Amino acid sequence: MRSKSAIFSPTHLCAVLLCAGTVLLVANAFAHEGERTAPATTNGRAAHSALPQIAPIGVPIKNHLPIPEHAQGPALDAKKGYRLQELGAGLFMISDNIYQSMFLVYETGVVVADAPPSYAARIVQGIREVTDKPITHLIYSHSHIDHIGGAKQLGAVPNIIAHTETKRLLARAKDPNRPLPSITFEDRYTLNVGTKVLDLSYHGVAHEPGNIFIYAPDQQTLMVIDVVFPGWMPWRRFALAQDVPGYFSQVAEIGKVPFKTLIAGHVARTGTPADVELQLQFMTDLKTAAGRALSDVKPGEGLAQPALTNPWAVFDDYIDRVAAQCVSELTPKWASKLAAFDVYIWDQCYAMEQSLRID
Repeated sequence: MRSKSAIFSPTHLCAVLLCAGTVLLVANAFAHEGERTAPATTNGRAAHSALPQIAPIGVPIKNHLPIPEHAQGPALDAKKGYRLQELGAGLFMISDNIYQSMFLVYETGVVVADAPPSYAARIVQGIREVTDKPITHLIYSHSHIDHIGGAKQLGAVPNIIAHTETKRLLARAKDPNRPLPSITFEDRYTLNVGTKVLDLSYHGVAHEPGNIFIYAPDQQTLMVIDVVFPGWMPWRRFALAQDVPGYFSQVAEIGKVPFKTLIAGHVARTGTPADVELQLQFMTDLKTAAGRALSDVKPGEGLAQPALTNPWAVFDDYIDRVAAQCVSELTPKWASKLAAFDVYIWDQCYAMEQSLRID
């Protein structure tokens, strides 16, 4: 069962048919994907006449849309549980086809960037396919457990590098599986190891404070986590972005970096500049659609008493109908272009209208 984020109005089982605090219980709402049944009225209000074909939050999706071929990646060796991808000049991505991290081999050691707990125990195994040199540095992209919670499984790493905001968040978390960084920076930090270089930079709050760009100039590879999702709909609510306008700005900033390969932290393949441009196009269309719906939809329209005396119900109904119009407008163009469009499009429309109103 999917649920709307807590920053929105109370949980809905049908995101467009709430009235006077009564949620319409939907049973067998979809005969198959793209169809639903609903009563003609609910508590004296006419049912919404233009319900999107995509199941709203709280209604299980019976048949998910197929994954477009361009969003799929190389197969994973199930026996190994990870996949290595050589990126040139000693740089490698390691992935379980859900999470991604990377490592750089230099003359006397190895630098690892991120250690997702889902396969952290296999990172050393992957490194040993390439070299027997020790891990000398670990870079944290940001503080979240799902990307660095396997740090202790790499053994004792002498140098851990992160942004100062990441150190602050980790000090607050007091998680023994995420040791505090020993080296921090504010704006930029260049890591020179042997003849290899990694440029680290901070571009402000988007996903969360401290989330950095990790750029390998010789390999033209950029690692930015939880911002771009190559070929896929971003995770719900712009991947839980703490600053939605900042998130939009950061995707555009990524597009300006001279990279050929993007390590985005998730999905089964690496990204390209074309993937960044596609996500930017989607986000632009999303912002336009949500803005248009905010203008078109009128609060309280169609509601009966006593709902009209309940400002929470009036507002809740309003943003539900705004999201419904947003989803309906985007579906024809984008449903086949982004994998898992049907899974998170309602989340994105809710997040976008919320940001447009209050940010």
